[in-house]
Amino acid sequence: QVTAAPVALFEGLGVSAKTVMKAFDYIVVVENESTLAALQPDLTRWVELDLRGVVVTAPGDEVDFVSRCFFPKLSVDEDPVTGSAHCELAPYWRQELTKTELVAKQLSARSGIVHCKLEQHRVILTGDAADYMQGSISI
Repeated sequence: QVTAAPVALFEGLGVSAKTVMKAFDYIVVVENESTLAALQPDLTRWVELDLRGVVVTAPGDEVDFVSRCFFPKLSVDEDPVTGSAHCELAPYWRQELTKTELVAKQLSARSGIVHCKLEQHRVILTGDAADYMQGSISI
């Protein structure tokens, strides 16, 4: 099942897609975790896409699903761990795996585990985080 998507999406991907969907981003499902891990997309092809970015996902070997997230249009080649992407991915994987609680791993260089719990029309995300900035706002 591949929805209508720009040619540039497939040219940038460089591997076969099992499924392509449109959400806030393009969601691309590839065959397996090793295909996703080895992915070397041509991000120059994705700069002009009409959506925010491209989220590529696959069934996980040791978790329910894995993903990588690319946002070259926003000058973010690959985001390390993307909460909003997991909110897009969890409903798809719930349907595929018939589970309402999923464990995901984003396979970026930094990587991270995201626990996704689907409750009615919401996705609850939990996991560990590392502060990268602190600040204060004065009004």
